[in-house]
Amino acid sequence: MVAPATATYQQVEVDIVRESLEALGLKVRVGEHVMNRYGSLAGADVDRAHDINGFFADRDVRAVLPTRGGWGSARLLPHLDFDTIRNNPKVILGYSDITALLNAIHARTGLVTFHGPNGGGRWDAYSLDWAKRVLFGGEAVTYTNPKTTNDRNVLTQIDNRTRVITPGKARGRLLGGNLSVLTGILGSPFVPDFADAILFLEDVEEQPYRVDRMMTSLKLAGVLGRVRGVIFGTCSDCTPSAGYASFTLEEILNDHLRPLNVPAWQGAMIGHNMAQWTLPVGLEVEIDAGAGMITMTESAVV
Repeated sequence: MVAPATATYQQVEVDIVRESLEALGLKVRVGEHVMNRYGSLAGADVDRAHDINGFFADRDVRAVLPTRGGWGSARLLPHLDFDTIRNNPKVILGYSDITALLNAIHARTGLVTFHGPNGGGRWDAYSLDWAKRVLFGGEAVTYTNPKTTNDRNVLTQIDNRTRVITPGKARGRLLGGNLSVLTGILGSPFVPDFADAILFLEDVEEQPYRVDRMMTSLKLAGVLGRVRGVIFGTCSDCTPSAGYASFTLEEILNDHLRPLNVPAWQGAMIGHNMAQWTLPVGLEVEIDAGAGMITMTESAVV
């Protein structure tokens, strides 16, 4: 258990993560600096990186799990020992701010990393099932949203809907994560090559104009023009301030993604404040935008 980003303020948060992992039958080691504080961060950059480097070097450790996201993971990247990480492959799982670690490790080592629940995140039945199938069972799964109705409308689906932006099928390495974190490391040596990739994105609590600005950054950096497909999950609480005219999220995605003429859809089970998939970052997948479907081409673990 490591804390690469925002500080963990109460011991009970660590206890909950530990108990959750132990309930899965895992043995838990807590990083030396997990309860440290440096401003809003979980200790100094070198100390947070020290825990990650140490656990990757330890041959008895099988997985590295951040307690939470927030902010701070990108600050660690110059301090990570990528040679040690490359030579000691392990599962690393997380989302949100952990996007910086997942993409940097893949970019610098070629290892597959995993976008899914943080240690202190949601371990609801749906999210847990996907994590167990991908990480414990080693399945090459096919991801689709659950098909459900609810008491508000028993005739058609309201929750977890998908919206096709451009239909079609494509194949490529799955790369991406949190939109704001990914755009924050553009131009650095810690960003993967997006040529012929399948890009997935999500975010939370961002005004639509900021989403538009970040999508524009991806376009200007040449990312959008090089990918074979785009999957947008959710953007929770991404609404304009009262009294301001604004594009909708749908309009922004249409503007940026339809001209690419690659398969694209919105509403996948990728995001904040919701049940979510465990996705293999860097693994080749096949997608079908019309069906809202991602299929792994092989197992992501050995």
